[in-house]
Amino acid sequence: MAAAMVVQVLLVAMRLLLAFQRVDGWDQAHATYYGGSDAQGTNNGACGYSNVFSLGYGTMTAALSAPLFNNGKACGACYQIRCAGDSNCHSNVITVTATNLCPQGSNGGWCDSPNVHFDLAQPAFNQIANLVAGHVTLEYQKVNCYRSGGIRFYVQGHTYFIQVLVSNVAGAGDVTAVSIKGSNTGWISMTNAWGQNWQTSTVLDGQALSFMVTTSDGRTVTSNNIAASGWQYGQTFEGSQF
Repeated sequence: MAAAMVVQVLLVAMRLLLAFQRVDGWDQAHATYYGGSDAQGTNNGACGYSNVFSLGYGTMTAALSAPLFNNGKACGACYQIRCAGDSNCHSNVITVTATNLCPQGSNGGWCDSPNVHFDLAQPAFNQIANLVAGHVTLEYQKVNCYRSGGIRFYVQGHTYFIQVLVSNVAGAGDVTAVSIKGSNTGWISMTNAWGQNWQTSTVLDGQALSFMVTTSDGRTVTSNNIAASGWQYGQTFEGSQF
């Protein structure tokens, strides 16, 4: 009986160790590339980032397969990646931002569920492997993002429908909740429309706007009165940062 208990304890310990390795270690995936040598083809897409360059993400970006993309919840997250086990690999370790979805049927099926796949911007792929490879095995881990400047809020819509694109988020990078506050209202929870577009039907015209952003690690940052009462649709406002 005592021996059986020891075995059970060892099995539990092994499971805990494996779980810890999956969370904090490197996991395996695959990678291809898209978007051309200037990465212009990586603009727009399923996260709502119409121009990844002006938003600060540059060419170190990736479209994720559905298991990683998680219906857009991964938009803005950062991943450290390295090429593994291929003669075309370089020794570089780089960090990329999730800015798009690699849909089913793309790249010869590599993006099909349940595959964990990174379709990298071509300049990013070129950092970790020779382009001639076309496809390589990766090791990856989720890491914190480092951004220049504050969180950006691009306000779109009209009087009865405000949609805000949230970008340039540091820390965990992937936003899980956004609230908006007018100078004459309390905090209003916004609904996720798609990607990192958040919306509300509350009329806030003529009021100074504040924003509250929460990321996947549970941290929250507040940007008070960053849009003066005379704000207009189509403007971008910069707030606080993690």
